[in-house]
Amino acid sequence: MEAITGGELVARSLITRGIKYIFTLSGGHITPIYQYLEGSSVTLFDTRHEQAAVFMAEAWGRMTRSPGTAMVTAGPGFTNALSGIANARMANSPLVLISGCVGLESSEKLDLQDMCQLPVISPMVKKAFVCHHPERIPEFIDLAYRTAASGRPGPVYLEFPVDVLNGEANPEKIKTIHTDIDSHPADSDKVERFMEMIGTAHRPIVIAGSGAWYADASKELVQFIEHTGIPAFTSSLGRGTIPDTHPFCFESSLAIRPGAALVANMTADLIIFLGARMGLFYIFGDIFNREAIIVQLDIEPEEIGRNRSVDLAVMSDVGAFMAECNRVIGEKGIGNEWRNRFSDWVTTLKKAREDGRAQATPDWECDTVPIHPMRLAREVDAFMDQDDDIVVADGGDTQVWMGMTRTVRKAGHYLDSGLYGCLAVGLPYANAAKLLNPDARVCLIIGDGSVGFNFMEFEVAIRRKLPIVVVISNDLGWGMIRHSQELRIGHAIKEGSYIGRVDYHKLVEALGGKGIYVERPEDIRPALEEAFASGMTTCINVMTDPSVVSPGSVALASLGAYKAE
Repeated sequence: MEAITGGELVARSLITRGIKYIFTLSGGHITPIYQYLEGSSVTLFDTRHEQAAVFMAEAWGRMTRSPGTAMVTAGPGFTNALSGIANARMANSPLVLISGCVGLESSEKLDLQDMCQLPVISPMVKKAFVCHHPERIPEFIDLAYRTAASGRPGPVYLEFPVDVLNGEANPEKIKTIHTDIDSHPADSDKVERFMEMIGTAHRPIVIAGSGAWYADASKELVQFIEHTGIPAFTSSLGRGTIPDTHPFCFESSLAIRPGAALVANMTADLIIFLGARMGLFYIFGDIFNREAIIVQLDIEPEEIGRNRSVDLAVMSDVGAFMAECNRVIGEKGIGNEWRNRFSDWVTTLKKAREDGRAQATPDWECDTVPIHPMRLAREVDAFMDQDDDIVVADGGDTQVWMGMTRTVRKAGHYLDSGLYGCLAVGLPYANAAKLLNPDARVCLIIGDGSVGFNFMEFEVAIRRKLPIVVVISNDLGWGMIRHSQELRIGHAIKEGSYIGRVDYHKLVEALGGKGIYVERPEDIRPALEEAFASGMTTCINVMTDPSVVSPGSVALASLGAYKAE
């Protein structure tokens, strides 16, 4: 057999695995891989910053439910990728980060871009691997992708020293491995106990989180709530697994959302947590009725019982467990009885939803200038009304306003950073969404602070002919920080909270895109129509009211100030 280099083995393994895109920024330590991917079935999608490459891979992994791939060079390329990895870990996004590093023979010699990378990233990922022998490269690549996709998804790190990539592998020692895992365990022993709990409840709710999305459980969830009449809420990537337009879905489970979530969380007597995490957004479990029975289902055992004692712990795939529940309900014929018993509860939540929306309507319909940010969010939501439309939210207050407003009709079609609260995800997420869904309309709504982080990804969108529409909520600075400081210390510190007027739309025009400037609320929809009709990457720079305080700002002002009872 002919001798083969490590770099070629990496390329062959990725090609054989069917990887379509690698999101990357080039560098000397990964050129040995690049040279064998050039002209192959794998597209090297180059970004302007390694952070953006990882964010694109993360979005790809979220939307496809299979690991996205990012590749960065050693040293600063590696460190630039870390924020994206931290975000992916908190959001349970499947991805594989491939990084080059200094050669094994050059370690501790003060070689170019030398640093000890493995100890830095190991706590941030599901697993970190370093391959020291060219012959074992196919094994390590298979191991990395299996680890990222199995169980609870997450990021995996795979490092190749440059002399391993340039070194020749002994053909006799190469072991080619390619294993796909498709496991959907159902803890059927818990179904009967679960049925008993439903049978004694009067005010139950379902909260479906990211685990429901990764389990592809939409069909089973909808069937379950239709069988039982239990009102449902969704969170994180679970948004849309039960469409917000379904009669038994009461939209987001976040209490700040205008609607029924606050009433439901505080008064339900049975909380059915399906692939969701009980963290900050539920005040660490304290938002729920103290007397409520808690059922928590998750594929990851460490997540069950976090912050709150659980009455029934189910370690299972959401879809498989729901399918088994649906079978039992059908066999016993108990659905009608439950639907009748819970009908008054559903009516109560419908009334709470109407009341919550009524309180928010003045902001959604506000005609003031500068524009109320809730009015902007409502205009975007109303315009992006097709099932295949994809909306991405990025920023502090801006992400909060959109999360309070967006109607999610289809799972996998609403993206934000999640609990890590990482700014700068917006442009990479939107570019990845458009790349994956070229026929869908993709709209990013982003704060003027956040857009500055990865602004040159506008150039990537233009160069790659990805006609995304970016709406900037321009409140002249870091609104969430400004307002939280005003609430906590009585005034905003100008340094670090104020940016001022920037004509972002003109900057995008200079890059070759389209720019639109909006000052009046009645001009938002015409601007969206013009942007999407143009077929160009477009920036709509919307001047919003810098004085409006979001619930997120109020929460940030209390950060670290939680009082023990």
